Amino acid sequence: MTIRAELALEDVGATRALARRVAAALRGGDVVALKGPVGSGKSELARALIQARAGAAIEVPSPSFTLVQDYELGALTIRHIDLYRLEAPAEIEELGLSAPAADEAWLIEWPERAAALLPEDRLEVTLLQGPRPEARIARLVAGPGWASRLPALRAEP
Repeated sequence: MTIRAELALEDVGATRALARRVAAALRGGDVVALKGPVGSGKSELARALIQARAGAAIEVPSPSFTLVQDYELGALTIRHIDLYRLEAPAEIEELGLSAPAADEAWLIEWPERAAALLPEDRLEVTLLQGPRPEARIARLVAGPGWASRLPALRAEP
């Protein structure tokens, strides 16, 4: 069963707040797929999530050219993956990406390029333009492993 939610994010601060909530809910083995057009805030959300999990404003460059950037944050390694430059799902296997280990969580930008290789049990966050330039709409689709965590992602605790 897939559970869905839609959130109005008034500004970048609200996007960062959503990232903090996702960071708090993140567990080993999780996959978070970040969707949306160029400029929608995927990298901002990923950066804020990693910084929230790190507990500091660490540098989080976009992995557009490296494709994969790892952050060892205590017992959890977050792999920030950007698939924008990939042309075929087979290239993902060449990167050594099959499934996150028990002590890893993956944040994947442009997951559409992975086609059916992503696990069904994932959190999808689609960011769309909101009613004002700085506003976004976040559409969340939660797989079974995220279903019980979805309510915590809907509003600031």
